[in-house]
Amino acid sequence: MSAPRVVVVGAGIAGVTCAGELAARGADVTVLERARGAGGRLAVHRHDGRPADIGAAYLTVSDDAFADRVDRWRRDGLLREWTDTLAVFDGGTRAADAPGPMRWAAPGGLRSLVADAARDLTVHTGRLVTAVRPGPDGRPLVDGEPCDAVVLAMPDPQAARLLDPGTPAGAAVAGRKWNPVLALTLGFAHHDWPALPAAFVNEHPVLSLVADDGDRRGDDAPVLVAHSTGDVARRHDADPAAAVPAMTAAVRELLGIGPGPEWTHVHRWRYAAPADQRSTAFHLDDENIALAGDGWGRSRVQTAWLSGRTLGHALATRLAL
Repeated sequence: MSAPRVVVVGAGIAGVTCAGELAARGADVTVLERARGAGGRLAVHRHDGRPADIGAAYLTVSDDAFADRVDRWRRDGLLREWTDTLAVFDGGTRAADAPGPMRWAAPGGLRSLVADAARDLTVHTGRLVTAVRPGPDGRPLVDGEPCDAVVLAMPDPQAARLLDPGTPAGAAVAGRKWNPVLALTLGFAHHDWPALPAAFVNEHPVLSLVADDGDRRGDDAPVLVAHSTGDVARRHDADPAAAVPAMTAAVRELLGIGPGPEWTHVHRWRYAAPADQRSTAFHLDDENIALAGDGWGRSRVQTAWLSGRTLGHALATRLAL
């Protein structure tokens, strides 16, 4: 008897974690990713070979199973403890620092965690899926090709484009709102700002977060990554590069930086984080169409990993693996 065939669409941390759980139990798993590489929103931008995190800024841990996974990544040199205290700016004024949970960072960029999780998987990049539909005998169709189950590991609006809104999976993502962000990476000739690992920026017209990527990476490179507000990202959705001058000026003013950057790079995240939280970890219906990702809970790296892992367990049970 042949192994059940599962197609996972989306090679972010949720998708590859789910795929890994199923493959470990004997499923025939294929991962399809429309981008040029795996990673999803654990993305990096490389400048002269050096990575800078332009998606998630860090990860935190509050779940025992995820703590075990993080400890393995730490032992393998993929993660390091970064900081438990972030700076805070209220508008343009620095306020008291905010202590909190340990933030973990990746010397090679958070995408390295996805690459590690996907190393034994079959991942096809540059593969655009256009339609997922219920099929006969509970075998869904991915662009017309049958499989035993399909997982959509992506933001709700992207999943909605692939699904029939009249199906349970389509209804689960219909109308779900996500907030956008522009991530601006700035490379300077030298370090010219106050020491801080990263800063929450509240009530600011342009910025929501600034991170010292050299501090985060542990190499002290004079590189900053700034996240815009949702309003700025929406105004510049069609032309993210047009936001670079205002974002650059805002970063320099906020941190008191004199000379401008030597280079910049901007990335648009149209679906950076869900506007509302869910209380369930994934969707799995009788048609064997499943949904997972950081939209299923509080938008965190841990949430995405747990969503993929728990869905993998549930699908393995469904498929009698």
